[in-house]
Amino acid sequence: MVESAAFGLGYTAVLIWAGTALVASFTGEEANPYWPDIPGLRTDTAGAISFAFAIVGLVLSRYLQLERRSSPPARLAPRRPGVNLVQSAAETAGFLGTAIVIYLSLNAVTHPFTLPLQLSHLWPWPSEGTARVIALGVCRAGVAVARYLRATAGPAGRAAAAAENDDAG
Repeated sequence: MVESAAFGLGYTAVLIWAGTALVASFTGEEANPYWPDIPGLRTDTAGAISFAFAIVGLVLSRYLQLERRSSPPARLAPRRPGVNLVQSAAETAGFLGTAIVIYLSLNAVTHPFTLPLQLSHLWPWPSEGTARVIALGVCRAGVAVARYLRATAGPAGRAAAAAENDDAG
């Protein structure tokens, strides 16, 4: 139940972040309230907060899923402590890194003059262009680590991956 609730939180947070990214890309309204009932919460601030919630929710959900699938009888020998946490963090980094790159690339197309500007009013660094390059590095590392850990999971890991594909289909 906790795994499902964490995934729901992470998924919803990604949707909120994506909505704020679209507002930032196609309008100049990111300083406006995200929701009029909370007038002090700017749209861009809501996006930053929801991105943090997405990280926590998606990592926690995937970690709990990997722990559940790595316990007997799904796996003959359990993984060393922390491997499932590293894999879940790597998968989330790959996914959210991709989302950031897409958003900042879309931003560069719609208004390229903002690339040297600071990314957010919340922090003085990085610029949008620097954040895009950092996100590419995070995505590269996350995808590589996740792929390696899935490949070295052994036969039980392949069985769990097949079960995951059956769950998706």
